[in-house]
Amino acid sequence: MAKPAQRALAQAGFFRLEQLAKVSEAELLKLHGMGPKAMGQLRAALAEKGLSFAE
Repeated sequence: MAKPAQRALAQAGFFRLEQLAKVSEAELLKLHGMGPKAMGQLRAALAEKGLSFAE
């Protein structure tokens, strides 16, 4: 994942994939640095663990 997306997640307090399952994609896309590529990578990583974004 690109550094801007990593920084955006860290600044928002997200450090573990499990935390991302509690927020929606729309909420994450509001973070500066988050884009379609990063969202796709996160979606895939969550799916590998049997998780998904909140609705």
